[in-house]
Amino acid sequence: MAKLTKKQKEALSKLEKNKVYTLDEASALVKEVNTAKFDASVDLAVRLGVDPRKANQMVRGVVSLPHGTGKDVKVLALVTPDKEAEATAAGADYVGLDEYLQKIKDGWTDVDVIVTMPAVMGKLGPLGRVLGPRGLMPNPKSGTVTMDIGKAVAEVKAGKIDFKVDKYGIIHAGIGKVSFDAAKIRENAAELIQTLLKLKPTASKGVYVKSIYLSSTMSPGIAIDTKSVN
Repeated sequence: MAKLTKKQKEALSKLEKNKVYTLDEASALVKEVNTAKFDASVDLAVRLGVDPRKANQMVRGVVSLPHGTGKDVKVLALVTPDKEAEATAAGADYVGLDEYLQKIKDGWTDVDVIVTMPAVMGKLGPLGRVLGPRGLMPNPKSGTVTMDIGKAVAEVKAGKIDFKVDKYGIIHAGIGKVSFDAAKIRENAAELIQTLLKLKPTASKGVYVKSIYLSSTMSPGIAIDTKSVN
């Protein structure tokens, strides 16, 4: 087992063993126990009572965080020439089509989100092996395949994120930075949790939200009382 550093021990000392905290308490504590010297990301991990192997228990969706993620999201808009001005005006970092398709084919994936149009999806199909594992493949359900390119780009830039339950039944999402005040962290976390509750599959039986942890990069996770959200 790795030896804890002085800072890590100090961070753990601020958490009561086996205690679960309210979302308000956790949102303040995540700032206090942060040990990173940079503006660390704040992450929420929610373990759900679902079986992701079954299609009728898959939980996937999008949420617009009230205060954004605190991250400068790099957006690539793969669009036809008539949509380039719209994408650029909305704040897309990279705009074009064939030249970027070739770059991706050559291994370039230095973006966070790709927004495109239905007519372009056929050209993206062969690049699934590159984009899929990196979570970059546009999807109509996440709003990244649309004719309203300007709106899609603006929403992503403003803090819209998509999420998908992993094979262990856990949703992981970055919901802000430790530089955010506690109220903003709480409101972003609450928005994601409420969205997950609305997406509860009818096939899911028993306890839906099994555990919730709030943490920052390189810092211990803080358990949140699920009774307040179930």
